[in-house]
Amino acid sequence: MSVGYAEIAITSVLNSEKSFCKFLSANDTGATGAHQSGILISKTAMEMLFSREQLEQEGIPKRTVKIKWQNDFETESCFTYYASKNEFRITRFGRGFPFLHINQTGSLFVFTKQAEENYSGYFLDTEEEIEEFLNAFGISPTETNSLINVENVRAEAQEQIAIQEFIANLEVDFPTSEEMSATARYIQDRAYDHIEYIQTNPDRKIIDWTNMEYTLFRALEYARYGDIITKGFSDVDEFVKVANMVLNRRKSRAGKSLEHHLAAIFDGNAIQYSAQAVTEGNKKPDFIFPSGEAYHNSSFDIQKLVTLAAKTTCKDRWRQVLNEANRLKDSPKYLCTLQQGISGAQMDEMQAENVVLVVPEPYIVSYPKDRRDRIWTIARFVKYIQESRDNMDIKSPEERSKNMAAIHSKNTKPEIYLRKLLFARGYRYGVNSKSVPGHPDIYMRKYNTAIFVHGCFWHRHEGCKYAYMPKSRVESGRKSLTQI
Repeated sequence: MSVGYAEIAITSVLNSEKSFCKFLSANDTGATGAHQSGILISKTAMEMLFSREQLEQEGIPKRTVKIKWQNDFETESCFTYYASKNEFRITRFGRGFPFLHINQTGSLFVFTKQAEENYSGYFLDTEEEIEEFLNAFGISPTETNSLINVENVRAEAQEQIAIQEFIANLEVDFPTSEEMSATARYIQDRAYDHIEYIQTNPDRKIIDWTNMEYTLFRALEYARYGDIITKGFSDVDEFVKVANMVLNRRKSRAGKSLEHHLAAIFDGNAIQYSAQAVTEGNKKPDFIFPSGEAYHNSSFDIQKLVTLAAKTTCKDRWRQVLNEANRLKDSPKYLCTLQQGISGAQMDEMQAENVVLVVPEPYIVSYPKDRRDRIWTIARFVKYIQESRDNMDIKSPEERSKNMAAIHSKNTKPEIYLRKLLFARGYRYGVNSKSVPGHPDIYMRKYNTAIFVHGCFWHRHEGCKYAYMPKSRVESGRKSLTQI
């Protein structure tokens, strides 16, 4: 239905006094069968609907307005404020209103104000249209359900000192998506001091990291393209060239962002996995637990193998996960998404295909109420993988011995992660310096600082759940640890 309307909706936002967008929930579309009618509007957009004086009128505050919808469909609709529930709703769409039905749960609703009594509304129901609109304004899926601020890029770039430092130290126009994600996590963790959320509240952490990465990316865009846009363009071709460059870069970054942040969650919870491991037909599931090696080991218990796909939105793309791992064709297929709301019919189709949605906990309320119990939070998925890990010994004695011998090896995941963060902050260093006592993993000569990166197995921090004892040769393991 909405093909071609993203561009019109974008233009409407740019020419409006105020604008708002949200993903339609099951309650909005009537999929829940609830008694409420109309589209619920966040209190953050109250100023679009009512003045203070209008809200103070006796009875239930209401306003009749003209709304022009896509396809030039017009209605005289009503804004209503229900004080008892503290809710704002748009109601009265009239008979035969063609745009609001249960299958549009999860569509992006865009609402703009052109004048005091004149509004426009659009429903974007394909992933391409949704992504085009969100990318045009640099809006994360987690930042919807609020007023759209077209000046966010400039304001946030000026406010974020850490972001400016990162940009100033860059030696390339745009770093890799992996480096962008790592820097966003570092800045967010440093600014808000909730690194413990990686273990205690991974659902919140994914949202916070995603929002920070959008902020970081927008600021970098402004730094790279601000002067070009301010000076203007000599012709339309030049404008189109720059616009396409910006949009393509946004799409390529957004596609990998969720994968990077999930990997950080798994690393922070000491979960073993392989990312983009090759399966049959050169297919590459986003994550295989416990490893790609285990997947290709025909003797490894299939019940202990798990795959997870990561897709920012999944209204259409969820079917891509069905055939990514032939060994697991009859096993549950886990799909992590930031999508806010999917129709009941789509969820039923997913269930029939044995697809289990993994969604940040705050977003589950946007799904049909009678189907929410099918959805896993990220925290639940992490716990499931941890329990699976604790209940299996996936290594042969020979493999385990080899892994133990490699504990002291160079270029471990934590080392590489820390080095990337230091490099992103402008620090330069040597690695595994033999001229420094102890041969530190990282040595910054300028600051005379040595950094050793050791795992929990050796440190044995009090109360640490990751400081496990070996499952074989226990006495030998205890002896080694007492010598540390």
